[in-house]
Amino acid sequence: MMIPRTEAELADMVAGATGRLQIIGGGTRSVAQAREAQVLTARGLSGITLYEPGSLTLVAQAGTPVAEIEAALAAEGQRLPFEPMDHRGLLGTSGTPTIGGVVGGNVSGPRRIQVGAARDFLLGVRFVDGTGRILKNGGRVMKNVTGYDLVKLMAGARGRLGVLSEVSFKVLPMPEVAVTLVLPDLDDAGAVQAMARALGSPYEVTGAAHWPGQGAYLRIEGFAGSVAYRAGKLREMLGGEVEDSVERWAAIRDVTPFQQVDGDIWRLSVKPSDAPGLVARAGADGALYDWGGGLVWLRMAPGTDLRARLGAFDGHATLVRAGADTRARLPMEQPEPPALAALSAGIRARFDPRGIFAAETDMSPVVVS
Repeated sequence: MMIPRTEAELADMVAGATGRLQIIGGGTRSVAQAREAQVLTARGLSGITLYEPGSLTLVAQAGTPVAEIEAALAAEGQRLPFEPMDHRGLLGTSGTPTIGGVVGGNVSGPRRIQVGAARDFLLGVRFVDGTGRILKNGGRVMKNVTGYDLVKLMAGARGRLGVLSEVSFKVLPMPEVAVTLVLPDLDDAGAVQAMARALGSPYEVTGAAHWPGQGAYLRIEGFAGSVAYRAGKLREMLGGEVEDSVERWAAIRDVTPFQQVDGDIWRLSVKPSDAPGLVARAGADGALYDWGGGLVWLRMAPGTDLRARLGAFDGHATLVRAGADTRARLPMEQPEPPALAALSAGIRARFDPRGIFAAETDMSPVVVS
């Protein structure tokens, strides 16, 4: 494994590469190893390089552990607004989540429905492209850019366009209080309808999830007086009971119900109103709704081709966890329509003209941890 310790060393490694490179972060997500590729990680580039609590900005090298960043923010009463998921329990991996891995996967938790995704708080990036050039885009303030918006392109690129070396974020204060309105005894359709009503209300819901058989959950955060008022109004509108559980949202974020249980795990991104029908069509062994129903985690029987079972639908299905045989047979990501695939290929050719960064289609079922 190649582990550069400086950005210049990273650039030299990429420029001098004679074969394919597979980019990973802290090793917390099980990924198939690309055929005939060397593994390169930015975990050696670690540390917070700038933190200005007064201006709500933080700059860190890509290999910095997420826990280190969260601890520094917590000491100042601040947090990462987008609530990144920890994949280790779901995937049975070890490693250390890094901020570069979060950006590369655009990893965003339950609060996305209210504040946005990781890419919406990303202010700037530094990265090394496929030729070994060090590129920079953005900075420490929100601003418009011309040409390629590399900040947005790199969020979710999964190492296909370059290797992140540094990222800068806008952060937000922690809320004074957080409570959850629990709505029991709702079927999937009723839960999605209730979540839609809550999210369409003026009461600033920051989490809307449904665990079939357990209940629907609505999170309200902010100053104590405001939270009490808004939670009371939501309860008048929807019923239910108010609780103070914070742990519940960590469990939803990290998909705890599907940890250490058998089955393939799929992730559906869909229109919320379509979600209950798709879950019924899937014939899943378990489901967990997040983002008001826009994100659905499904536990399927091993080897199930969920895309074939669902047929055409408005959204996409991602294979998150499966055995080696299934991963060799089914692509992890939803195949792109031809026009979008051509656009993606053109962008990749611009930043990786040698084609050295391995794509998911090049994978064999060997797990990198």
